[in-house]
Amino acid sequence: MLWTALVLGLAGSFHCIGMCGPIAFVLPVDRSSKSTLFIQIFLYHFGRLLSYSLIGLLFGFVGKGLYLAGFQQRLSILMGVIMIALVVIPISILNKYNFSKPLYSVIGQVKKKLGLYLNKKSNKALFSIGFFNGFLPCGLVYMALIGSISTGNEIQGAFYMFLFGMGTIPMMTAAVLLGNFVNVSLRVKIQKVIPIFVVLIGLLFILRGLGLGIPYISPSDAKLQISNNPANCITIEKNE
Repeated sequence: MLWTALVLGLAGSFHCIGMCGPIAFVLPVDRSSKSTLFIQIFLYHFGRLLSYSLIGLLFGFVGKGLYLAGFQQRLSILMGVIMIALVVIPISILNKYNFSKPLYSVIGQVKKKLGLYLNKKSNKALFSIGFFNGFLPCGLVYMALIGSISTGNEIQGAFYMFLFGMGTIPMMTAAVLLGNFVNVSLRVKIQKVIPIFVVLIGLLFILRGLGLGIPYISPSDAKLQISNNPANCITIEKNE
């Protein structure tokens, strides 16, 4: 299911332009040299991918804890249901339970750092802008983090977020080079389609957890059992 991260990043790129576009439009890049411009854009994206991967690593640990606690295949179903619920439930209801409020002070510091580095023209500044950019609150990033939890593994969780970031690179690069090249009406129309992609990905996670024996989509269920043989403490039994 790692490929869903790339799809989510690609499909949500227009949302990224709306949220992070203003930062990309004013990046302090050096346009006098193509090689320098390429390096600076690379450093900006590298910073974003690093922060996404670090967050994915953390949430992958959360998923691993849930997996070891006995959720196993149910973890994928649970994350799929949450992903769909966040799309279906009206935003007015979700705003009443804004779980990011405790992080407002941290977010304020992140924005302060961004403002500081946006006024500097250096490779370090470009990397730092990308790094702090990755920690800004974003609904699409939250969806990707749900996917990273469902991997049930810290390394795969980090890789899931890395692929999500990779999916956003083409559109964000265009935003840096061309500015606001997408008109508002087109962006609004495309953003209306993004929730459909999120629901489809949520359904794929649910199918994966059901273990229906569908190749590549819903592999056969597997469960861990304690073995009576001291030489093999844990065996894996597949239910066909």
